[in-house]
Amino acid sequence: MGVDRSEIIVLGGSSGEHIAIGISRILNLELGSIEVKKFPDGETYIRILDDVRDKVVIYVNSLQKGPNDLIIETLYTIDTLYDLGAKEVHLVVPYMAYARQDSRFNPGEALSIASLAKLMRFVKPKAIYTVDMHLHRIRDPESLFGVKFFNLTAVRELARYVASHHNVRDYVIVGPDEESEQWAKIMADELGLNYTILEKRRISAEEVIIEARDKVVSGKSVVIVDDIISTGGTMVEAFKALKNLGAKDIILTCVHPLLVGNALNKLLRLQPKDLACTDTVLSPISKVKVAPVIASKLKDVLKL
Repeated sequence: MGVDRSEIIVLGGSSGEHIAIGISRILNLELGSIEVKKFPDGETYIRILDDVRDKVVIYVNSLQKGPNDLIIETLYTIDTLYDLGAKEVHLVVPYMAYARQDSRFNPGEALSIASLAKLMRFVKPKAIYTVDMHLHRIRDPESLFGVKFFNLTAVRELARYVASHHNVRDYVIVGPDEESEQWAKIMADELGLNYTILEKRRISAEEVIIEARDKVVSGKSVVIVDDIISTGGTMVEAFKALKNLGAKDIILTCVHPLLVGNALNKLLRLQPKDLACTDTVLSPISKVKVAPVIASKLKDVLKL
């Protein structure tokens, strides 16, 4: 027996309302509102503008640019929802901040993602839904966060965008480094194409060669896919390496376009055939919506 639609309300935080709107439309659910603002001293003010008593709440907030403020907003909002009588809160975090700080790379460092998980455990969401979270060293996010945890992928949506806008029949999918292989494999599977990974081979202390693992890019057009574009350095390096290896047209794609500093201009200066990312982080190149992927999982979990 599923949850009755009349018992569900969708709410978007200050960095998630665009996705909340999409989820409510796809699933035909009530869309509520939250007022979020800052006091002059920088403290966060939150007010839930709808009656959530005995409701199942789907709360969406992406911990993207300005993650520290957004974490506080998210924690306060969930706690307030329960205090106002919400039956359960399903937390949707399209971009999970701090996921790359999953190990102590230097003595004394904060294990940030573990600390964030402890904070989220405290406010007790019913389940957490995220999109292509960086899980390189996190083997069991459900144990880490202490609740049902769904790490969804938007790479198939990216692949469908590419296929609908370009004739990629003879393309090769490329991951810019070894950690990106999981996303390259998904995109290649969706498009029915081959994939390869770029690897660095050190010749000397000063000389490093970047080469494709399977040597299949010369004379080919390629789609580069990764989970995050932050400063743009990895994509720029991969683009230039592929050109040196004889690649023709190059399409750049990623899930989370953080685009720190002048990253976008660095990518545009490469003049790729296309540059497309998702809207987990809103940007000028957020061309692919993740609401359908999230809505599909919520429909399954809530048995709508």
